[in-house]
Amino acid sequence: MTLSQLRSFLTVARLGSVKSAARALEVSEPAVSGAVGALRRELGDPLYARAGGTLELTPGGRRLASAAAEILTLADDAKRAVRDAGAQQATLRVAATASFAELAAGPLLDAFARRHPGIGIELRIARGHEFASLLADDHVDIALGPRAERHEAPVIESDPFLRYTLVVVAAPGHALAGSHAVSPAALVGTPWLLGPSGADPATETGVFLSRQAIAPQRSRTFPNIAAALTQVLAGRGVTMAVAHTVRDELERGALVVLDVRGTPIRGVWHANLPVPNRRSAPAEALRRFATLPEATRAMLTRSGGVPDERSRPAIHTRRER
Repeated sequence: MTLSQLRSFLTVARLGSVKSAARALEVSEPAVSGAVGALRRELGDPLYARAGGTLELTPGGRRLASAAAEILTLADDAKRAVRDAGAQQATLRVAATASFAELAAGPLLDAFARRHPGIGIELRIARGHEFASLLADDHVDIALGPRAERHEAPVIESDPFLRYTLVVVAAPGHALAGSHAVSPAALVGTPWLLGPSGADPATETGVFLSRQAIAPQRSRTFPNIAAALTQVLAGRGVTMAVAHTVRDELERGALVVLDVRGTPIRGVWHANLPVPNRRSAPAEALRRFATLPEATRAMLTRSGGVPDERSRPAIHTRRER
């Protein structure tokens, strides 16, 4: 048996179908089916079967799933150990949502890197609903943003580290500026200008817009939050913003907060990571650092956006496809 075969089997067992596993592994469905078929022939066990529309592991399949998870974790640890030894530097693999990456990851990771210069940081942009599988499959060491769905991966813990407030903002000339207790329905006809994850139904903004039947009729999505905010400043619509990130614009009167019923919305950013006996030392170091006043001060300053590997050599950023 090979690591590729074990990874294919374990992904099918976790996601419940060959199609979903192929999509997650970014390979063809025949490749996944072939890998699992080879394991079945070698081990003389069907490993899993369909029952009532769900996938059920055989007793042998359950034992293989447990062993495969350990084998793949050891293999990944070995690869990382060799890589870190060659680079003479530990590596911390961080996942973050696009919004957290743009609004807070830069100053947080910069401050962490200054305190821990021996740790290299790889930042991966992912959606919140992907956190559990990324951590469970050991693709990342820690995930920052919304709380991960722990029922999907019970070996994950989530620690809150920063509270934030979402408000509806517009240019001061907006027709509803200064109005009190505005009904969300009054904003259905107003263009909503959003960042890349603003309309995602898994986010607070997405939930709010969906409940008010605002999305997707009059919403427009931009590559980043800064681009959306530029359009709002020009008076072309409204957006939902994290209050402390637009503090400067509010203080100088370039933006105003609209008093919309159902807002402000309060949220909490979490550090999601494996349980203590499975987490890496760099991940634990970042978890602890994120709760310190030094980290809070860094995140509450005006963010420079996603760390740029050209100007911050210790931090490398990539997006999930």
